[in-house]
This record gives sequence, structure tokens and C-alpha cells, in this order.
Amino acid sequence: MSAPQTPQDLPQGEELAALVSARLEDIPEFPKPGVVFKDFTPLLRDPAASRAVVQDVVRRRQGDVDVVVGIEARGFILGAAMAYALGVGFVPVRKAGKLPGETHSASYTLEYGTATIEMHKDAVVAGDRVLIVDDVLATGGTAAACVSLVRDAGASVVGVEVVLELAFLAGRKQLEDIDVVSLVVQE
Repeated sequence: MSAPQTPQDLPQGEELAALVSARLEDIPEFPKPGVVFKDFTPLLRDPAASRAVVQDVVRRRQGDVDVVVGIEARGFILGAAMAYALGVGFVPVRKAGKLPGETHSASYTLEYGTATIEMHKDAVVAGDRVLIVDDVLATGGTAAACVSLVRDAGASVVGVEVVLELAFLAGRKQLEDIDVVSLVVQE
């Protein structure tokens, strides 16, 4: 499948949501029993679909963002592409112990345990308008911890963009004051 030549040719709205849904794969019992992992790597293999996802965010966020923050690890993939397309910088938020130098950290609970994420202390600065990107919004713990990291650095969060929201886990409740956009919502 060849990629469309212009952003205007790319699917939007319900057509984009259907395309994304068709490219997501359920992996049962991963990373532990009882969890159904939502794999979006088939989406990345489809150049038209992944380009459409990036361009959808660019249409919505162009001119409103100074920095894109991608959450490890799948948020790195789309977040970096979105930052490039928006013409802004990219900052990775990583699991504890993965970044060199001084970091801010935040701990949180997720649907199958607890974790800590970190961001370099100088990654965002006061006044930066930050867009946070990840693949899935589940319980909201990771995204809320990332919001906390950004705000602790003095920057503002303009929104959170995810490919898939698992609404039955109510993660949006942890982000009530944030503009959250999900391409696909599973009830």
C-alpha cells in the first residue's frame, strides 16, 4: 500500500478510527495473566495508517505546542514523528534508571502493578507548552505521572494524545483538567 501524497488525502474522523482499530492487535495474557495487551505495532507497519495518525495530531495541535513528550516506549515512536511534523522538540519520559544525569521522577499505579517514570530536569522549562503522547490510555496513572513531571518543571500541558483509550478502566478521570484526545475508544 502506498502512502497518500498530501495530508488532505489521509483519512480523518470515523474513517481514521476504523483504520486504526483494524491495525490494533489483542495479545492475551501479556505482560501477565489476566491482561490483554493492545499492540499497535501493526499500525506502524502500515505507512498510510501511521502517517494519518501523525497528521491527525498535527492538524489539531499545529502552533499550540513547543515540545512533545513521549512516554516510554511506544510513545517515543509516534511522539518523535509528531514532534518532527510539528517542527518542535521531542523529550522522552523513561522508566526509572534509564536516563543519565539529573531527573525528576514520579511514581504511579497501573492496571497490573506500580512503576516510576523520569524526565531530565532540563528537558522542559517554564513557559513550554507540552503535548504528551502515548499509545494507550488505560488507568491513567502513567499519563497523570507525566503531567505531574511536566508541571513540576514549570511547563504547561496543552493536551494528551493517545491512539487507544480503554474507557472501562476510567483513566480519563485522572486527567480531568487536561484536553485528552483518543483516536479509538473501547468501552
